[in-house]
This record gives sequence, structure tokens and C-alpha cells, in this order.
Amino acid sequence: MNKGTSTFDRDTIPDLFVRRICTRLAENKRVRRNLPKGGRVHIDRQLPFLCIYRSPTQPADAGTRRLVTSEASYLAVSGARALRTGVTRLVEGIARTLVQQFGAFLIVEVWADDGALPQSGVVTGGVLTPRFRVVSPKHGGLDPLVEKLQETLSSIKLARLRAEVEVAPTARCAPPHVPPIVSATMAREIGCHVLGLAVRPVYRNPKTGDPYPLLLRDLRRGLTRALRQTFFEFAHTYTTHRPEHFHMLGRRAVVKTVWDVDQQLAEVSDSFDFLLQVSPVNPRQAWERFLKSNFGKAPVFRYRPLPVDPVVLKRRLYDAQVERVEDPTLAHLFRKKQEELDRKITMLLDVNTERFMHGSVQTFGRVDDTLMDLARQLLDRLPSRTRDDAKGGRLDIGSVIEQARAEIEYYRRTWPQFKSAVRVRDDIASGLMVSRGSLLVSRTARIPASRVDALLQHEIGTHLLTYYNGRAQPFRQLYSGLAGYEALQEGLAVLAEYLAGGLSRPRLRLLAARVVTVRHLLDGASFIEAFRELDRAHDFERRTAFNLTLRVYRSGGLTKDALYLKGLCQVLEYLGKGGELDPLFVGKIAVDHIPIIRELQWRNVLHPAPLRPRYLEDPEAKKRLERVRTNLTVLELIER
Repeated sequence: MNKGTSTFDRDTIPDLFVRRICTRLAENKRVRRNLPKGGRVHIDRQLPFLCIYRSPTQPADAGTRRLVTSEASYLAVSGARALRTGVTRLVEGIARTLVQQFGAFLIVEVWADDGALPQSGVVTGGVLTPRFRVVSPKHGGLDPLVEKLQETLSSIKLARLRAEVEVAPTARCAPPHVPPIVSATMAREIGCHVLGLAVRPVYRNPKTGDPYPLLLRDLRRGLTRALRQTFFEFAHTYTTHRPEHFHMLGRRAVVKTVWDVDQQLAEVSDSFDFLLQVSPVNPRQAWERFLKSNFGKAPVFRYRPLPVDPVVLKRRLYDAQVERVEDPTLAHLFRKKQEELDRKITMLLDVNTERFMHGSVQTFGRVDDTLMDLARQLLDRLPSRTRDDAKGGRLDIGSVIEQARAEIEYYRRTWPQFKSAVRVRDDIASGLMVSRGSLLVSRTARIPASRVDALLQHEIGTHLLTYYNGRAQPFRQLYSGLAGYEALQEGLAVLAEYLAGGLSRPRLRLLAARVVTVRHLLDGASFIEAFRELDRAHDFERRTAFNLTLRVYRSGGLTKDALYLKGLCQVLEYLGKGGELDPLFVGKIAVDHIPIIRELQWRNVLHPAPLRPRYLEDPEAKKRLERVRTNLTVLELIER
């Protein structure tokens, strides 16, 4: 039954087919079946509602069907006369079965309201104002539900135009081209309720009838949210079902198309290591030559050869048919990742050219005036010379590796799938970094003893932890990183340093200097000019100033380094407003993804994360976290 295929001897729906559907629903089994003339019934599990779309035989109705296929329970079927009896029997059977489970059942039928298209008038920016007509029975007792639907539909915006909503009480809740799917008498007998929703087809070109894909996508996402909130209201008001959140009424089942797209995008993402590809392989030699030139000649950096052909990679990237994903939430995540991977692949082609910086701005953004002002305040208020990082001396590479392996072993004992390794590299500038689930340590690393634990919480307790938590999820995007994840990821990692008690003044000053250097890059300063600014105006040690400038100017200009301070501000604001910390560790996500992650958790699409950072078990870290929740600013992290 769940294979998704059906064979019908003629253009009708047999009684045996209806009985099998109802039997599966009574057993709370998923239903996914094809119907005659391209129809489809999809019911994720026992739910107290069904969305219906019946296509007209004439004219073409491009796009409207997709307004219901986002739902966890929908029927999309031809409105052909030969099918009407069979469709009615199917809907009545589904309603009877689920009324037994919930005490009531809601049918919402959606159709295109071509009569709502103006014959003439002003169209703002080429887009018609979205408009809905809620068709409700005159004496159906659904006033609270209709009010909720009207309220939620009114919040929808397309091209900044807020939707208009009209309520039309009538004796006939059906599209004009077909009779009611269930008669009023039968609805009362069964115990089900019927609403109609006529949608102005602003998502179609009025001349050609072809859909506008982006408008349709946006309308579909807004309508899905509105319908889900309405179903939630119906469940609590009219049925025995008590979902905790309206997102719990969304899809749980994930179809093959979703897995295919997720795998294709992850394979493209995993085929190259972006940060390694854009980082020089000769940082030590470049420093020695720069020093020998008395800091007067810009260093020449060399980069790794590309292991992939970017043209072939882009072809594979767009083989992923994101447009076929019915779930609008997952489609949105996949589409944004596809766009970001496209930009990053182009950046690989542009390494060491002027074009690289433009791609970086598109991918990682600029430094706005607010962030720049904060960075300058930090540089001005924090001393350039401090003993914060001098306490206890510096640890050699062997000691760093020993502590790193002990930290990794702690997480492996908690969850055996945490299979990270420590690798010593000659081709990274300094310190530590994470790449594909492994911790990379520079052979020249000598880290202040007072900073080692904080850096391990940054790299292992955040970057590796979210990588492996992401691997525990059904979607590979959660470990490879959703689009734009870097700011939140780095902000969370810096917060980990603070909660572990190791966010020193020099460290915060370094993050501020990265922001200032990115701004100099964007303002057209040369490598030497940016280096001299750090050396002379801000009194950084020359080797530190060199490494800072290298990080920003590598490959032609990488603006990513401004995200550490920006991300820290985002995390502090989020926690200061009462945001929960645990959802941030589910994988590599951006701030914008937090409500989406919560939605997918409510829908049971995502699993609980198996790992929490070790530092959260420390009583002192818990106290610091409570201080953060009092709306601390970045400056106050140090001052307090």
C-alpha cells in the first residue's frame, strides 16, 4: 500500500481500494497511493484533517495543486465527472475512519479563484495583492475556526503586499466547477466539517497561464503555516487530539526525493574542503620572506591544486531536483544550500583573483557600521599588552595534542560514534582548526596554557560536537552545514570559550582586529597597509599582525573572519531574549534556522542530539550562562 503505485481497470476508484485505505488508517499506517488521471492521496498518519484539491478539466490550473501537497494529509485528484462518485466514497471513508479516532474531522478544499483577478487596476511592482476567500457553511458552528483561518491568512505577505481575506458564508463549500465533495447531510451524519478556500492565483502569469515559481513557493510556505495553525485550533476546539504545537501537525514521513536531494547536496559539499582550498600552503615561508623584506614587500602565497573540476561539480549540484521536494521547509533549506554551494564553487575558481572577494561578500557578508564601531571600542578599551595569556607559559604541540585526545575520548565514551582524530599539519598557519570531523593542529603551535582548554571547547566542544551531532540526524546537511551557518557556529564557539572561563582580553581584542582588517580589505587597503594598521595603530605583535592579515587577505580576500564577533553578538542577543541553548548544538545551523529546527523537532523529523558540551556540566559555566541571560554585551563579558 505504501509503494505509491496503483492499477485501476478504469477511470474510477473501486470500493476495495477505499476499504484498504481505511484499514491502513485505522491501524495508523501511512497512506501514499496514486489515483486515476494523475491523482494522489497522501496521509502521513492518523490526523483530524484532510486538504483537498480537485483539478478542473478546463482550463489549465498550473500551480494550484502544489498549495495542498505540502500538507501531512492531502488528496489531489481530477475533477472529472467519471471520478466524482469514487472520490466522494474515498473522502467519506477517510472521514468516517478518522472521526472514530478524534471525534470530529475537518475537510479543507482549496481552489483557484480566477474570478478574483481584477479586470483592470493597479498592480504594485507587477505583483497582484494576494487574496483569499474563506468559504464556510452558514450554520456550521465553525466561527472560532474561521476567525483563526482569517487571522493566519491575513499575516501572509507576497512581495511586501499583505494578503486580503474575505469570509463568505454559503450553503455550498465547493469550487464552481464541481459539486461539494461531501454533501451537508452526509457531513453531519459522519461528524465532519467542511471549509473552502478560494485563492487568487497571483502565482500564475495571467496571459500564458504559466506559474511564477518564486511567488508560488512563497505563497505555499505562508499557506502551509496558516493551515497548520488552523488545524491546531480545530484539534483543540473540536476533537480529542491535543498536539502541543501546531508544527506537530506537519509531515513526519520523509519521501525518497528528500533523501536523494540531501545526499546529492552532501556529496557535492563533501567533495572539497573549502577552508583548506582557500588557505595558503606556505604560511611559514611567506612570513620569513616578509620579515626579510622588512615588511615592505607583500608576501606571495601558494594554494593547493583543486581536487575537483568546478564545472562538473556545478553540474552535479544542479542535478539535485530541489523543486520536486513537496515539504516547503525542507525545500527551503535545500535551495539555500544549493545557492551557497554554487557561490563557493565559483570562489574556488576565483582563488587568488580580484573576483574572489566579491564572492566572499556574497557568501559571508560585509562589515556594517555597528559591528565596526564595536570592534573599534574593543581595540580602544582593551589593553594592547596584558598578562592574561602569559599565565602558566605556553604549551608545546605534544601537550596540546595530549589534552585534545583526552577531550575527544570524553565524547567518545558518551557516544561511540564520535570518531574524531587529531592530525598534525605543516600547511596551516597556526593553532587549531577542524576539518571534516578531525582536529588539525599546526606543527608550530605553541598555545598559552591558560587558553588551551578554551580553544579545545571552541574546536572540539563546538565545531566537532555539532559535526557529530549533525551526523546523528537523518539529513546530511546538518553536519556539512546549512547555508550561512558560519556566523552562529563561530559565535557559539567563542561563547564556549567564555563559559569555559578562557575568553581572555587578548582573544577578544584579536576578534575585534579581524573585523577591522576585513573592513580595511573591503575599503581597498593593501596587505601591507592592513598589516601596518595592526602593527602601528593597534600595537599587535608583528607575527600576530601578519597572521591576522593573512587570514583576511588569503585567496584574494576572505571576509569570513568578521563572523566571529558578529556571531558572538547574535548568540548573546538570542540567549538574552530567553532562547534555548540546546537547539544550537543539533548541527551546523544559522540563527535564521532556529525556528526551522524547532519545527522539525516538533514534527519528529529530527532526533535528539546525542552530545552536549562538557563545559555545561561545570557549575561555574552554568553561573556564567545565567549571567549571559541577563542581556550581557560583548564588552560586559570581559568587564564583569
